[in-house]
Amino acid sequence: MMNLGSLSLSTSKSSKPMVSLSFWIPYFTHWGESLLVCGSAPGLGSGNVKKGLLLKPSQQDDQLIWSGSVSVPPGFSCDYCYYVVDDSKNVLRSEFGMKRKLVVPETLTGGESVHLHDLWQSGDQALPFRSAFKDVIFHHSFDVKVEKPLGVFMNKSDQDDSVVVQFKICCPDIGEGTSVYVLGTPEKLGKWKVENGLRLNYVDDSIWEADCLIPKADFPIKYPFFTFFQTNLYCKVQKEGSIGFESGGNRELSLHSIGKKQEYIVMSDGLFRAMPWRGAGVAVPMFSVRSEDDVGVGEFLDLKLLVDWAVDSGLHLVQLLPVNDTSVHKMWWDSYPYSSLSVFALHPLYLRVQALSERLPEDIKEEIQKAKKQLDKKDVDYEATMETKLSIAKKIFELERDQTLNSSSFQKFFSENEGWLKPYAAFCFLRDFFETSDHSQWGTFSDYKDDKLEKLISKDSLHYNTICFHYYIQYHLHVQLSAAAEYARKKGVVLKGDLPIGVDRNSVDTWVYRNLFRMNTSTGAPPDYFDKNGQNWGFPTYNWEEMSKDNYAWWRARLTQMGKYFTAYRIDHILGFFRIWELPAHAMTGLVGKFRPSIPLSQEELEKEGIWDFDRLSKPYIQKKFLEEKFGDFWPFIASNFLNETQKDMYEFKEDCNTEKKIAAKLKSLAEKSLLLENEDKVRRDVFDILRNVVLIKDPEDARKFYPRFNIEDTSSFQDLDDHSKNVLKRLYYDYYFQRQEDLWRKNALKTLPALLNSSNMLACGEDLGLIPSCVHPVMQELGLVGLRIQRMPSESDVKFGIPANYDYMTVCAPSCHDCSTLRAWWEEDEERRQQYFKEVIGVDEIPPSQCVPEITHFILRQHVEAPSMWAIFPLQDMMALKEEYTTRPATEETINDPTNPKHYWRYRVHVTLDSLLKDTDLKSTIKNLVSSSGRSVPAGEDINKSQGEVIANGSTKPNP
Repeated sequence: MMNLGSLSLSTSKSSKPMVSLSFWIPYFTHWGESLLVCGSAPGLGSGNVKKGLLLKPSQQDDQLIWSGSVSVPPGFSCDYCYYVVDDSKNVLRSEFGMKRKLVVPETLTGGESVHLHDLWQSGDQALPFRSAFKDVIFHHSFDVKVEKPLGVFMNKSDQDDSVVVQFKICCPDIGEGTSVYVLGTPEKLGKWKVENGLRLNYVDDSIWEADCLIPKADFPIKYPFFTFFQTNLYCKVQKEGSIGFESGGNRELSLHSIGKKQEYIVMSDGLFRAMPWRGAGVAVPMFSVRSEDDVGVGEFLDLKLLVDWAVDSGLHLVQLLPVNDTSVHKMWWDSYPYSSLSVFALHPLYLRVQALSERLPEDIKEEIQKAKKQLDKKDVDYEATMETKLSIAKKIFELERDQTLNSSSFQKFFSENEGWLKPYAAFCFLRDFFETSDHSQWGTFSDYKDDKLEKLISKDSLHYNTICFHYYIQYHLHVQLSAAAEYARKKGVVLKGDLPIGVDRNSVDTWVYRNLFRMNTSTGAPPDYFDKNGQNWGFPTYNWEEMSKDNYAWWRARLTQMGKYFTAYRIDHILGFFRIWELPAHAMTGLVGKFRPSIPLSQEELEKEGIWDFDRLSKPYIQKKFLEEKFGDFWPFIASNFLNETQKDMYEFKEDCNTEKKIAAKLKSLAEKSLLLENEDKVRRDVFDILRNVVLIKDPEDARKFYPRFNIEDTSSFQDLDDHSKNVLKRLYYDYYFQRQEDLWRKNALKTLPALLNSSNMLACGEDLGLIPSCVHPVMQELGLVGLRIQRMPSESDVKFGIPANYDYMTVCAPSCHDCSTLRAWWEEDEERRQQYFKEVIGVDEIPPSQCVPEITHFILRQHVEAPSMWAIFPLQDMMALKEEYTTRPATEETINDPTNPKHYWRYRVHVTLDSLLKDTDLKSTIKNLVSSSGRSVPAGEDINKSQGEVIANGSTKPNP
């Protein structure tokens, strides 16, 4: 037996015999890392990791086993968890999921040894306990009756030649009528005979356990778990049983000691190794939904119809775009759902006004009916819909104000949400009063203070009624979305939300929490599939250092709020939690940025490589010949208005136009004066190109630090350098973007992402498209984050089209998404690509149809539902393309977003009502057959008592002894 550290948890001076409690867990660590166990009781740290029990490693066969022991009294109990720590006991990684529960039976008399054999709980193993599964998909499994309490041994170790072994397994998807057994080599485990296996008892939280006395001579033992389902089929006398064994190899248990002590071993074997659960879903923006009851736009209560359609179509999930208030500009620009005015407030756009009261006057009913007809357009009329809804809502508010605001339900809502609700209402009032959301223009109110807020929203203020109106709207939005969310849960449908990566710089959050944002910067993405020039979203970047001081409280509050409505969520641009593409606030495009955090190129580093002329490399390199090539005869006009000649045929930008925003402003002024004879947009793009003709970007906060410009070799500034400088800069470019940052970005993500994941019980999915650092997927796997795979954007660099059959299980697969063209539009927009796909993927060497006919759609969707991915989620437009009658609208009109256009109007509406789709049994049947034939779970018509173990039974064999 290896030498274990020993620690006593007894605070008594009595000589009462103690129980030796030891921890054993296999885990491979990196250099400088150790394992530690921390529990809620003294001696295990009392919840303080620094005071936890440090374990010692030993190599056993091909495993690194960490172990340690403490002395505890009989009846001892606590919660505990394992941590990876450094030499100073700083936490590097921690387990996911629920804390383990430990109970030492009171029936022990002291002197016994209890060995806890655990497995590290990784992020993916915690997934069944996320609300998407626990509260929705597997909800019936958590209603199983408890058969015995935790921590009770049914057998006693009173023989020196035997050991009591307690087998413990987690089975989150077990229906009524299903039992769990363990089978193995010892006689007490049936000697591989199923009928003699050891039946486990349910002890709560999906944990099943049982113990038996096993002779020491029988060790090592091999065993698997299996489930047995027995049900009555209509006639009580006719019974049928089905058995499902675990997948994978047999489990094994060896004795670590052969002593004369009475020994108990608790084998916590993690999850039952079942065939992975797979499901399908539909994605559609809330604003795109159309129903017979809505007013101009999809509304929260329409989700009930969408859920019904999903269930009928065999779909377990409905995915939305962000639904937070975006009313920054009070015009159609606010249709952009990722630019939040508040990360907590819901958007008034999705309010059903006729549901505000059960006693609407006839004139208001008539006004609503008139509005429904006027706003029932092909696309969303954002401004007219918002104006109409708020106007009607104000009239109802005046009638219902006192009754609503004095109700117990409103008071409860207000008390639970006043932390964000009061600043939001005040912000909306000030925005309208000053006619701008730019809070820097609000005079004395520019600097947020709690005392100013309380005075502003006081019941004695002249505008208190306006403040209350914003409370009223948010209350009813909460009621309506909550009703839809509860309806989805009861129907077995996961409601998936979307967590935007940024907030608008003129938002409630930047007003109240200015210290959490770098207001002199802008967020975006480097050039990628979506835009070869990069993207500039305009959001300020986060001050992560400041956020960490309160353990990311702002983020945790966001996720807690989302968790009130959603059981899963998409993390927009998850790469931003590793590193963000940061641009100066004066930039309009996304090309000339740098990653934050990142390790820059230092001046000393460059000088050692023979790079000296930093002005030449970091300032726009403008030669006369470049101006002539780009602008032709128009170049003198550009030079005279924007440039100064520094030496013969060399130029630099004038002070009043040396940024993109200054250039745009000057061009607009010239155009207004009719001095600009060329196309303004084209000239702006060309002048921007000249401004961005740099090799290095100087750090605005440290002049001795530099960052290589993205796509450095495309610049004429680089092309004019000598060969030595080119070779050095190419090597440093590759090092900066693809090598030196990996460890930094990995550590950054492991600090920030766990705060999100631990602050709610929702299932988290990360949008990991674009330029992917090599550290991203391993971190996502470690944290149990589900990734995204779009077939036209393969993560492999050597293929043009992704192969769904090769996708990992921990992914969502889809043929398209809201940030790209629909399946139909993609098929029809590029003949050469269509031909290549038809030949390489579909396997037909003929001329493909120019239109995406239903047969093509069916093939592509079938590819995805048959993929190993946990989820196959399809845009509603792609599903409707399965039926020809829904493809009469031009495919290009079904696109939701154009990422290359920062002022895109998000207004697409499905041209068919949900009421009509619910009546279309052909489409629903086609989709359901696609899903169910692939082996994916379907909610409709499913026997709720059928366990995942049965699925395994159909495709597995009895394990070999």
